Amino acid sequence: MDAAVTVLFLGILIFLGNILSRFFTLTKIPDVLFLIAIGIIIGPFLSLVAPSAFGVVGPLFTMVTLAIILFEGGLHITLETLKKSINGTMAITIANFVIVTGICIVVMHYFAGFTLIESFMLGAILGGTSSAVVIPFTNYLNIKNDTKAILALESAISDVLCIVVLLAFLDVVKLHEFNIGHLVGNLMASFLIAIIIGIAAGVWWSSVYHRLASIKSIFITPAFVFIVFGFVNLLGFSGAIAALALGLTLGNLYYFKAEKILPFLGDNITQVELTPIEKEFFAQLVSLLKTFFFIYIGISIQFGNMNIIYLGAIITIIIYLARIVMVWFTIPRSIPASDAAIVSVMEPKGLAAAVLASLPLGAGIAAGQAIQDITYIIIFFSILVCSVMVFLLERTSFAGAYRRLFWMFEKETPKT
Repeated sequence: MDAAVTVLFLGILIFLGNILSRFFTLTKIPDVLFLIAIGIIIGPFLSLVAPSAFGVVGPLFTMVTLAIILFEGGLHITLETLKKSINGTMAITIANFVIVTGICIVVMHYFAGFTLIESFMLGAILGGTSSAVVIPFTNYLNIKNDTKAILALESAISDVLCIVVLLAFLDVVKLHEFNIGHLVGNLMASFLIAIIIGIAAGVWWSSVYHRLASIKSIFITPAFVFIVFGFVNLLGFSGAIAALALGLTLGNLYYFKAEKILPFLGDNITQVELTPIEKEFFAQLVSLLKTFFFIYIGISIQFGNMNIIYLGAIITIIIYLARIVMVWFTIPRSIPASDAAIVSVMEPKGLAAAVLASLPLGAGIAAGQAIQDITYIIIFFSILVCSVMVFLLERTSFAGAYRRLFWMFEKETPKT
């Protein structure tokens, strides 16, 4: 494609992304659906762009998007909300991962001919929810802060769970040995060390950031987010959780005093929060990255094999039905029925699944290409179902009937 045409096309996409984001705000019809549709049209249908055209930039772009979205999401979570929602978050995250993995094993192993380990891998890839879809959704929906925190934390924690478990399965294939202690140890280390580094980085940055005022660059904090994310990943831990912890720290500096957490910095340290302009910049950056990411997902979807499409549709439907049951048994009863209904449809797949889908293929797994193709089609179907259900719950009489499924939950509480 000619360079001038490429620049023109990028400008049009950015313009469309902003219009669709505003359209989402006004109508609750998700912009991600239109973005994926654009990717499908210019990719699989018209063959104007192929995923291979992105080279190494595609996977790199997904990691950049993940880092910024999690950091920006952490800025808006208070510690009080975190404390109240952590139990419900862990329950639904673990239950969701186990049940989705079980669904993939049953469907793929017994009906599609995958080996048990290949079915496990697909389950590990799809066992989480997408921060890139969930967090923007929660910003537009009229739900309690506790509910927003549960959904945001679930998406962040499940990303780590999926990454660690999939890498463990790849090790099983490589070493022909399964060590549960090694798996649990890696999982705990990935969480705890990433959280510690993220908090320490946030405290340090808040104490030195104001001294860099002469640089006068709004990009300096995003650069620091990338440094923390990349550094933690290089250590073999979760850069995603570190980015979330960094945002959470900068958003709750009152609770993170430098002299207590990093005593070597000395006493009477001035800590500075991000300005409203900087927070707005991160919000706009999330919107921009989200635009290109979901177009990239649309370009990457393959429609040539109908069996893949059928399997993706079946797995998506079963997962969403199972989600209703999981919500019943996992999230606190103090959550309003209307919020519980929203939580029950928040099962979109996205960034982490797209990144992880390429690993089995790269590791030489026999069904690696099929795993990647099924993952991409499930990403599309799951976002489609989530978007349609959110639209119905926000605007139609269907909402009342659906919410009655959650009659055990609190009926009405003031939104906060």
